[in-house]
Amino acid sequence: MKPIGRSRVAAVLVRALLVLSGLTALSGCGFRDDWIAFRGEGGRGFTRNPMPPPLGVRWKLQLQSAQMRAFAFNNLVIKDNVMYFGSTDGNFYAMDIETGYMRWVFSTGAPVNSIPFADDEVVYFGSNDGHAYAVNKADGTERWRFFTGRTVQSTVLRHNDYIIFSSDGGSTWFLNPDGELVHELVNPIWHRDTFQVYDDVIYFARGPLSNPRTLGAFDLRTREYHWLLPEEIMDATWYSFPAVTDRRVFMATSRSRGEWWEFRHYALDRETGRIEWVHQAESRWGPDRPRNLFLEFRDLLNILDYQAPAVWRNRVIVAGGDNVVRALDARTGEPVWEREFSRRTSSAPVVAGDRVYIGLRGEDMNAPQQQPTPGFVPWTASVQDELEPRPPRLVALSARTGRVIWELEIEGSILSPPVIAGRWVVFGTDRNFVYVLERVIG
Repeated sequence: MKPIGRSRVAAVLVRALLVLSGLTALSGCGFRDDWIAFRGEGGRGFTRNPMPPPLGVRWKLQLQSAQMRAFAFNNLVIKDNVMYFGSTDGNFYAMDIETGYMRWVFSTGAPVNSIPFADDEVVYFGSNDGHAYAVNKADGTERWRFFTGRTVQSTVLRHNDYIIFSSDGGSTWFLNPDGELVHELVNPIWHRDTFQVYDDVIYFARGPLSNPRTLGAFDLRTREYHWLLPEEIMDATWYSFPAVTDRRVFMATSRSRGEWWEFRHYALDRETGRIEWVHQAESRWGPDRPRNLFLEFRDLLNILDYQAPAVWRNRVIVAGGDNVVRALDARTGEPVWEREFSRRTSSAPVVAGDRVYIGLRGEDMNAPQQQPTPGFVPWTASVQDELEPRPPRLVALSARTGRVIWELEIEGSILSPPVIAGRWVVFGTDRNFVYVLERVIG
């Protein structure tokens, strides 16, 4: 998530965002077919579903005919073999995962860049038109809407009898299942909130008005903060979605330093918020270094799981939009392995079994140039030095060593990692394609 600048109130970036993402919420062995929680159990970016490559394309569909680059296509949910996700065209879609059949479309008044949540009957999401919506899964009819007065680009989740979401530069809202306000945390600082609930505690909730520029662990039962992030963390531009285990909270921060980006990766004690370790790294660029590092960094902040860590066994696997994927020791923060690519990473990592899936950028020099569409920019290369054009890719690495195992060329860059549910691997690209992959047997 991103705070407003200290010296002035930053304008909220409302640009076309179309990325799909996620990680699966699995607690036992074997396949699970639903994916309803952002980045899975504890937000750890890990599923026990084994998904060894090779993978084949079951189907793909381009949502919009104009081949214009989208900046985000944030997390979808899968429930009972139906995918639910929002788009920068202002629509929210329900699509059959096996066939791509469109079950229904719900239209809002602005781009949908929130992360939805689905229960047995209802799917919940926010829109840049200032509303949070509850829509019946069966037929896409509206159950209720709640007006916040500001864009809603956040995690939306249901925990017990709370529907929880945030509005940009406004509040974190707690509604009952009928869409009625129960409680709110007023804080005008933060935009694009990504939070989760673990053991009835929100990680990370916006800080109180007495200390608004921080984030903390907020107890839903007592409505009190257990702790706030230490002051030495609060000097960054971006604060990632947290991954939570029984003992620790893992997170990352970043900021632009002119000719390079600064990454910091943290492990915090879950009970106290004490910093256990911090790992600091500088961005490393290959021949596809962006022409304008500041604009590239700003665009990445539209991706709600930007820098979100994946936790696999005693390793924390991270990527920050440069050319390197890093694995750190979860107990000490010491580097375990690094994998450097000739193209920049385009997504956070997700781990399935012992395979890390991540997106790499590429070029499509033959895509037709069209007149600009609001919220989009023309599809062009954004590199400083010319490279031989190569399509973007989905790549599988060994979680143990970082070795490249498999890759698939795709149309457009994956801006968030795939959702892995049952036998399916699902993601969207910045050329507005939705892909459904499946395991290739034999």
